[in-house]
Amino acid sequence: MSNINPIELNLFSSRVSSVCDEMGLVLKRAAFSPNIKDRLDFSCALFGPKGELFAQADHMPVHLGSMAFAMSSIIRVTDWEKGDMLVFNDPFLGGTHLPDVTLVSPAFDNSGERIGFVANRAHHADIGCDTPGSMPISSTLEEEGIIIPPVLLLREGKIQSKAARLLNLKSNRLTGDFAAQVGANRVGILRFEGLVNKLGLLNYEDNMKQLNSFAERIAIKTISSLSPGVYWFNDFLDDDGYGASNINLSVKLTIEAKRVELDFSDSADMVDGNLNCPESVVAAAGLYCFRCLMPANAPACAGLFRPITIKTRLGSILNAKRPAAVAAGNVETSMRLVDLVFGALAKAAPSLIAAASQGTMNNIAMGQIDTIKNSRWDYYETIGGGMGGGPRYPGLGGVHSHMTNTLNTPVESLEMHYPLRIRRYELRKGSGGQGEHDGGDGIIREYEFMEKTQVSLLSERRTRRPWGINGGGAGDKGINLLNGKVLPAKSVVTVKKGDLLTIMTPGGGAWNSAKKAKF
Repeated sequence: MSNINPIELNLFSSRVSSVCDEMGLVLKRAAFSPNIKDRLDFSCALFGPKGELFAQADHMPVHLGSMAFAMSSIIRVTDWEKGDMLVFNDPFLGGTHLPDVTLVSPAFDNSGERIGFVANRAHHADIGCDTPGSMPISSTLEEEGIIIPPVLLLREGKIQSKAARLLNLKSNRLTGDFAAQVGANRVGILRFEGLVNKLGLLNYEDNMKQLNSFAERIAIKTISSLSPGVYWFNDFLDDDGYGASNINLSVKLTIEAKRVELDFSDSADMVDGNLNCPESVVAAAGLYCFRCLMPANAPACAGLFRPITIKTRLGSILNAKRPAAVAAGNVETSMRLVDLVFGALAKAAPSLIAAASQGTMNNIAMGQIDTIKNSRWDYYETIGGGMGGGPRYPGLGGVHSHMTNTLNTPVESLEMHYPLRIRRYELRKGSGGQGEHDGGDGIIREYEFMEKTQVSLLSERRTRRPWGINGGGAGDKGINLLNGKVLPAKSVVTVKKGDLLTIMTPGGGAWNSAKKAKF
């Protein structure tokens, strides 16, 4: 393996990342639903021939980390041919939760050698759940929608009947967001194959190995800057909607000279509600936290995560067994896992880590099923909140943070597509924690309903405040209100025309205690 100079290596990294960026642009432009074209609730990535992460765009950490963790097993389910495309959403077979549907396609060079895979994952607001928005207060996986095991959607470019039945495709035609996802993968294959054919297979493989080795060196250098030792941290989820409360999340962080281990084995057992998550989601959260400590230009490939080991306990809330419900594990539990890992890291590097951000995605799903007219509308969104203050900066207010990284749905788009009106959308002034560097403020978003609608809420940080660090103040808890009356953190309600639903999201914690006034 011949060494290439740093400039050439950086150019190669940028070129493969740009393939993922272009895939994302195609998906965004071609999609129909606000979840994809407005909120950008999707992710795109490239993988090597054995399923190792090779490049990704700056999309959603919870998607990308979980895909990277599970792809090596996914690609073994079929013998790949040119033009194939695999589809799946099963959380226990490489997915996250059912609304996130993944498409995987192989890429080949001019000689027919398989050079890797392209993949994209996107959120579908209707995945066949009885509850509009497909984010129910569920107790089993089957209640959450259609379960799609890894199955060929396309074989040599032709739609397969089994996948067509699972996806309820009419006349075996791809429409809407599925067509957009297929289009994104096809563009990714075209660009990926073109790049490899231009470089030559041997040069491409050489560059890929060196990129991974470079990334691994970055990770080791980052780890070596932390104080070696064993650090524990605990946090607690509010409740699961089925009676369990103060649900323990625990991590044991072991830092050595060139490696780290995140051991979540002492976390609570599986719960009856849907805060459970597959191990891939836990890995995504843990890897994301360490990625935040690395340089911004560190290549997002498998080498970056080689020195990091994730350990869980089968049957726990963080490594659930089928048929556990997992709809909120991907969104709520993943967010709190970031707080958990950062809490442990703060003990190893107190001058580097920010206070807790809002610790929830504030999920709201809604819609109406009209059996008489045989019609249905579904909508889902997450709402931003406060980020934690850091060692050199105050926390940002009113933003999506950590594992979500989506955007809001613009008011104009929301009101154009659905029988809704946004009455208030503003910062929740003073909700961030107070300290030397204040936490960011949460958001107030108020919906007025123009017709009878069923609404599901999956939210956290309604009983426990986002913690401050080094003596900084905690952020305010979130509050859900229907016509001024408090709703539980996990709830399903049927509202009528004119009702007002107000979501007040948590603020972020503050960094360090407030400076003393000088006289």
